[in-house]
Formats: sequence, C-alpha cells, structure tokens
Amino acid sequence: MRHLLVAVALLGTAVTASILVSSETQKLLLQMKEEERENQQQREKEEGNIWAVLVAGSSGWYNYRHQADMCHAYQILHQHGVPDDHIIVMMYDDIANNFQNPTPGVIINRPDGPNVYDGVPKDYIGRDVTPGNFLKVLRGDAEGLRGVGSGRVLKSGPNDRVFINMVDHGAPGIFAFPSDYLQARDLVDTLLSMHRAHTYSQMVIYVESCESGSLFQKLLPDDIEVYALSASGPNEPSYACYEDSTRHTFLGDVFSVKWMEDTDVENLNKETLMAQFNLVHDEVETSTVMHWGDLQLASQTLSNFLGYKDPHGSIGYNLSAINEIDLSYSTSLQFSDPWLKSSVVSYDVPVAVLKSRIRAAVNPLEEQDWKVTLESLLLNRVHVRSVMQRLVREVTGNDQVMTTMITAKDHNHDISRWDCYQDSVRTFHTQCFDLAQNTYALRVLSIIVNLCEHGYTHQQFLEAARSVCSHGPYTGII
Repeated sequence: MRHLLVAVALLGTAVTASILVSSETQKLLLQMKEEERENQQQREKEEGNIWAVLVAGSSGWYNYRHQADMCHAYQILHQHGVPDDHIIVMMYDDIANNFQNPTPGVIINRPDGPNVYDGVPKDYIGRDVTPGNFLKVLRGDAEGLRGVGSGRVLKSGPNDRVFINMVDHGAPGIFAFPSDYLQARDLVDTLLSMHRAHTYSQMVIYVESCESGSLFQKLLPDDIEVYALSASGPNEPSYACYEDSTRHTFLGDVFSVKWMEDTDVENLNKETLMAQFNLVHDEVETSTVMHWGDLQLASQTLSNFLGYKDPHGSIGYNLSAINEIDLSYSTSLQFSDPWLKSSVVSYDVPVAVLKSRIRAAVNPLEEQDWKVTLESLLLNRVHVRSVMQRLVREVTGNDQVMTTMITAKDHNHDISRWDCYQDSVRTFHTQCFDLAQNTYALRVLSIIVNLCEHGYTHQQFLEAARSVCSHGPYTGII
C-alpha cells in the first residue's frame, strides 16, 4: 500500500510538472507567433503590398463578356489573398440583374461556370465609369473623386506592386468607356507621373481590346518598371468566345479566358509572367498577344502581382472531375476548346448573336423580327463607312487616293502623328458619331491614322467634317 501511495505521489508531481511545462511552452509559442506576425508586417512594409485596379469599360447585354472577364479577374485576386480594400473595381454593373439575364444576380465567364459576380466590390458603377475617373484612381487623386462612387483610389507606395486589368472595345490609340474614350497618351502620361511620384515599385497591365497593342507601342518606356500584355497587335482586333445560346451573348474573350484559366490552375508562386505570356501567346490563335515595357519584369512569378495564397482550385472549376489533369501545365485545359471554336472577331458579336436568334426563332414572325433587326444593324454599319468615305474624299479631293486610304492593306499605318490623329478623332467623335454611343464607328478610325500619316492635317479633316457630318446624332450603331 505504501508503495502505491508513493507512486501516486510521484505521478502527481510528474503531471504537475508536465502541466507547468505545457503552460510555459504555450506562452513561448504565443510569443513566437506574435514575433512572426510582427516580422511579417515588417516584411510587408519593406517588400510592399499588392494593389489592383480592374475596369470593364462597356455597357449593354451584347458586351456581357467584358464584365464577366473583369469579375473573373477579381475572383482570382480575391482567392489568392489580395484583400478587397486593395482591389478597386470599375464596371457599369448592368449585366448581373439585366432583364435579359436568365439567372439574375449571376455572371459566368465560361459555359456552366461559377458565378464570378459573387462578392465583387462596386467602387465605380454606371456613369462613374469614365476615363477621367479611371486616371484619378491611378494617380491616387482622392480629392478629385470626393463624392464619386466609393471614392477609393490607389494608395500604393514605393514598395508596392500594382496590377491593372482593362477590358473593353478599342481602336488605334484608344480604349473605350461607356460615355467617352481613353487616349493612349493620357494613359501612358499617367503611368509616367505615377513613376515620378514613386507610387509603385513595379506594375503589370493586362489589356483586352481591339488594337490594344497601340496603347503601348512607341509610348511605354522600358525603364519605368511597367510590364504590359495586350490581347492583340496595334492593328489587330481581339476575339470573343464562349457563345451562349441561352443567354444570347458571348461569355468571354479569348485572351482573357486563356490567361485567367491558366491562372486558375497554376501555382502562382512558381509560374512566371514570361511563362504565362509564352503559353497565352501560343494558345491564342485569333490575334497576336504581345508584351511591352520592361520585359525584365517577366521573370517574376505571377504571385507577386496576383497574390501569394494557394486557393487549391477553389474558384469553382471542379478540376477534380477532369481525369488525369496535370495542374502544372495549363494546356491540359482542353475541356474549354469546344466552346472556344465559336470565337468571333469582337466587333461582330452583335451580328453573331442576331444570327443565333434567327436560327432559334420559334415561329416565322419572330424570325422575321430578328432578320429586320440584323438588316438594320448592317445598314447602320454601311452608313458609318459611307460617311467616312465621304470624309476621306473631301480631305483628299481624289477618288484614287480615297480608295487607297480606305482599302489598301499596306497602308495600315502605326501612329506617329499623334496630334493630328487625336484631334481628328475628337472631331469625328463630336461632329459625326459619338464613339461611346456608336461603337462600330471605332472600326473606321484606322482610316484617320492613314490620312494623318500621309500628311493630311486635322484642319483639313475638321473642314471636311463640318461639310459632311450634317446628319443628326446617332446612337446604337454597334
């Protein structure tokens, strides 16, 4: 009995000691955890944070894909750990609850895909989505946006990295917005001012639009720590994809789909910007994906700009259902290719949609209504081209030169005479066709490039516009 009591006493002492040790260990662990948190904060202060600006510059159901692309980009950043207070969103926000949406409150970016609209911040919507507000956001001009939308602007500093994603229609030297357009030189001038103000350490820009390469060609320096990808070359259109016969619109754009579906499955801490560029360049067969600026930045990993957290496929593409998929190699996403076959040049989306509605008509009366709508759309496009032809004839005074300016492929010039081009486009916008209200008019701006590059002046174009563009205002020429 005595031996048993001693054993119990000793055991009790051991248990007490064990508890004491455990308590001390817990205190030590808590102290180590607090030190690690402080070290992490110090690293973030020294190495910088990630900031992002996402803009979809269009409105209207035909342009569903632009807001879908942008919302998907938000989900990528959010899932990879970039906090919402570091993500600024601009979109018209007329798609999710549009009367044509069969799934109210839901936007998808691929057939049967997840709801990419869920949780998206709405900093600037509707009429607040303007090129001026966009540039104020980039410059950190909080005073200039007082009382506008959320008023949020970039608050990045000299150690921070910035990611910008722009999605919309475009033209040579132009990125469109719902009520106006952004000029390439204004964009690059803003980037230069940000560089001088030390409001970023490094920046990556992805642009989805027709002629998107013209926003950077011979404009973006290679020594201001900015690396940009364009969906197309300076003289090329971009392409839409994922035609949806239920929603009667297109769900995505080829370039955006390719870079984001790659990002969805890759380990961003391992894949570099250059690796993604090479992959997307090869897989986008509809246009020439190009990169610009400081190409040395492309050696960095995607995580430096899109977030370090590994979401393990949590964005919602049910990758586990795909047999034998190799998550380290994004070309394994061949399940998307059948829908990518429906890709069409971006500006012909309305034509493709109306043809689809004609095929899907349930009776002859409905079919005829859609045929009339399509015919009206095509006639409006002919009118735009007819007006431009008359303008060129008025400027040049020569039918042969006019034909050369309009039709000859070898006269598809890059922009060097920027003042002439910008002033003439503004005249065309104010005197002939509002480019925001008549997006098809963007398709004829390359002709103005040709005129300027051949030495014709803005004054000549202005006089021609005053003579030719006597028609009333048009809207809805798409």
